[in-house]
Amino acid sequence: MDLRIFTEPQQGASYDTLLTVAKATEDLGFDAFFRSDHYAAMGGADGLPGPTDAWITLAGLARETKRIRLGTLVTAATFRLPGPLAIQVAQVDQMSGGRVELGLGSGWFAEEHAAYGIPFPADKFARFEEQLAIITGLWSTKPGDKFDFDGEHYQLTNSPALPKPVQDPVPVLIGGHGATRTPRLAAQYATEFNMPFSSIEDSAAQFGRVRAAAEARGRRADDLVYSNALVACVGTDDAEVARRAAAIGRAVDELKTNGLAGSPAEVVDKIGRYAEIGAQRIYLQILDLADLDHLELIAEQVQAQL
Repeated sequence: MDLRIFTEPQQGASYDTLLTVAKATEDLGFDAFFRSDHYAAMGGADGLPGPTDAWITLAGLARETKRIRLGTLVTAATFRLPGPLAIQVAQVDQMSGGRVELGLGSGWFAEEHAAYGIPFPADKFARFEEQLAIITGLWSTKPGDKFDFDGEHYQLTNSPALPKPVQDPVPVLIGGHGATRTPRLAAQYATEFNMPFSSIEDSAAQFGRVRAAAEARGRRADDLVYSNALVACVGTDDAEVARRAAAIGRAVDELKTNGLAGSPAEVVDKIGRYAEIGAQRIYLQILDLADLDHLELIAEQVQAQL
């Protein structure tokens, strides 16, 4: 079971804060540092000092880390054109020595689009599907060949399809709860399927849909990695768990139901139940980025048991 650290910088984090957490992620032996791709805070947070761009952040971290993998959970297709995004990700992959992963989604948070003048189209999913085809097509085009694409939303003509990433292919992560289109796209394009903030029962059902979709395409279901993203709130005793829950504005009982909360033993047991339904990787959503002792506790008493 891989454990990855997943941050939500739109809630309030500078680049320096993210760098500190990424270096702790590396030093403590976690597998990867991921971040969300949002431009506005949610749930009443003030978001100070303001948003940071996901791929600019990852470019900086690529040069300041050595081992951990780096990626987005997930980049919004509404934020970027697919051609420039393919260039950005390929370049950061080069900058990191081949440690980048692209999580891509359709985009959903209308308020952040309005706040920064980003169009919020009604046909987001169709655009998302074309972006997947374009980005993977650009990367897979042989050097010296050209890439063309004639879609409803995007057209590329005589593209040199450069630069190339170090990895061939760059891992592509797709996630979500959709029962039909999401499994189909994951089966077609993804190397990893992620089920965000979901119960064991719902995750098992969606993993089953993705596995069936993969097999329907003539692909081995086990070719994909299956993962979950879950909020983490771990403490050595009840008081520490309660303090950490209060710091992120959540109730302990709710966190125990919907996330990974409690003592290290409780969290290890729940991770084991996700593993039983096929999860191979957990993204630990860390909401209090100043609490590095939390990461250390998870590394020493949770990760060490996995």
